[in-house]
Amino acid sequence: MCLAIPMQVVEIKGGGDPLFDPQVALVENDGIRKEIRLEMADRVPAVGEYVIIHAGFAIRTLTEEEAEYNLSLMRQMATVLEEQGRLPEAPE
Repeated sequence: MCLAIPMQVVEIKGGGDPLFDPQVALVENDGIRKEIRLEMADRVPAVGEYVIIHAGFAIRTLTEEEAEYNLSLMRQMATVLEEQGRLPEAPE
């Protein structure tokens, strides 16, 4: 099973050449920062916007409300799994 994660764009880099310097975004959520590719996104996001991330690619731009709703659902699922003792252990 795959899970796409909403993350906020904090910086856009590159874009001088689509083949040798593709546009990438630095995204962040809950203190985790990651550089992702933008070729698959429905549009190039602006700094401050949210994108759905899957396998290192942005696949869709979200409004802040959509992102917060998705993140709240994920947090609720994690809480229920933790209460049931079904949340996987974090890698060391």
